[in-house]
Amino acid sequence: MIRYWNTKGSLKRLSEHQSNAWIEVYSPDEAETDYIVKELGVPDFFISDIKDIDERSRIENEEGWELIIMRIPYMKVEQSRSPYMTVPLGIAFKGDVLVTICNHETHMMNDFSAYYARKKRGFIDAVDMVFHLFLSSSVWYLKMLKQIKIRIDKAKRELDDLKISNKNLIALSRLQDSLVFFTTSIQSDEALMTKLKFKLPIDALDAELIEDVTIELNQAHISSDIYSNILESTLDTYASIISNNMNSVMKTLTSFSIIMMFPTLIASIFGMNLINGWEQWPWGLPLILLLCLVLTGFFWYYFRRKSWI
Repeated sequence: MIRYWNTKGSLKRLSEHQSNAWIEVYSPDEAETDYIVKELGVPDFFISDIKDIDERSRIENEEGWELIIMRIPYMKVEQSRSPYMTVPLGIAFKGDVLVTICNHETHMMNDFSAYYARKKRGFIDAVDMVFHLFLSSSVWYLKMLKQIKIRIDKAKRELDDLKISNKNLIALSRLQDSLVFFTTSIQSDEALMTKLKFKLPIDALDAELIEDVTIELNQAHISSDIYSNILESTLDTYASIISNNMNSVMKTLTSFSIIMMFPTLIASIFGMNLINGWEQWPWGLPLILLLCLVLTGFFWYYFRRKSWI
């Protein structure tokens, strides 16, 4: 899908392409890809790179085009192993042409265009918009990290109530994968920001914006590391509790096995097909049952004192 936006003065939706317009593209089909390559002149390899979900953040210059790929946060709607992940966003600009390309429709890009359209605020030039995209990306990283934190806190409350299940462990494992995606992508974007400072023409307003982006990205990086450590600690606690519960169960079962061994042994001895002098004695069976009961009671009391059962 392709959207056209006027970026001068205030951000407004356009019905068709105009000079100095921002061309927003997501999930392009074959016809839209041909338009981007043949009509606008964007290098075809750039679009192919963006379709690679693992493409790294970088900047390069090709035939006068400034080509930037950054990693942005993305929350999957469909069922997947990782509910939160990152996807590449491509930014290409040359002269009065500015194109952003993403292979997914993301909350971040929808919010970005809606926010600046609502504020009736545009962008000075392509460089200004690039850094505002970085700022929006860092803000969305923080938003999704807060959502991850809420899920971790919920898991910890269930841990306090000893509500441990495979579903809990799988959910936490998926969050751990998401935090790995976030940490590596934020590091990649931070490195890209450092390169952009030296490769793009920057004015005083851009310098102030870069400082804000750097602060937000650094905060997102720190938050991601903190939540990763908390989640790792939570998973370790889960593992310890499961192991402790297993030990308690095994200890209890072993104790009951030992307790039941003594009456079984006595019954086996007196139940042998041998003459022992108790066969004709009227009190023989009651005494054997009493002996079993006494031994069972004694060992049950002893194991209780030891807190084994």
